[in-house]
Amino acid sequence: MPSTPTPETHPLPFFLPPQARLLMLGSFPPKPNRWSMPFFYPNLQNDMWRIMGLLFFNDKEYLLTPDRKAFDQPRIQAFCTERGIALGDTATEVIRLRDNASDHFLEVVRRIDISATLAALPQLQAIVTTGQKATDTLLTLIEASAPPIGASTPFQFEGRTLQLFRMPSTSRAYPKPLPEKAAYYRHMFEQLGMLPGTSSSQTI
Repeated sequence: MPSTPTPETHPLPFFLPPQARLLMLGSFPPKPNRWSMPFFYPNLQNDMWRIMGLLFFNDKEYLLTPDRKAFDQPRIQAFCTERGIALGDTATEVIRLRDNASDHFLEVVRRIDISATLAALPQLQAIVTTGQKATDTLLTLIEASAPPIGASTPFQFEGRTLQLFRMPSTSRAYPKPLPEKAAYYRHMFEQLGMLPGTSSSQTI
């Protein structure tokens, strides 16, 4: 008889700089054998940190180590702290229905404590979900409508008004070229006034 999959607990502490203005939420990390660093979006085949390098430094490899074989965790954490970016995931315990990193085969057992997470981020203006699974999971915890990919919608949570952005997955499994994915993220950061030379939009 096939064995019952074992639940996995989230292996990383959430990264919550208290001055963060944006909280980025994925679904759940891949298995550690796919990591290039013990931090969020660790798979070298994931383009998140290339998009950040391209948008903020005009260099998609800026947040990689010099040998380009891993992401540069200290540089990434310093960048996120300076730019006011917090990171977490919408699931804190999952069962992998198949032995891979696909969101399609993740069964969420336990979700993020969104109240405690947001309480740790008093300057937060927006949350962004980076993929469909993350969006679907978060929407079970907040009263908000799902915005189209690349757009945002306002929502209320415990007396605060925040924006929910929905971005495409940065996984290579999402079949869009890097510049096209980066354009979605650029629009979000421009609206939040977080890119160099921009100020927060009043229309988000």
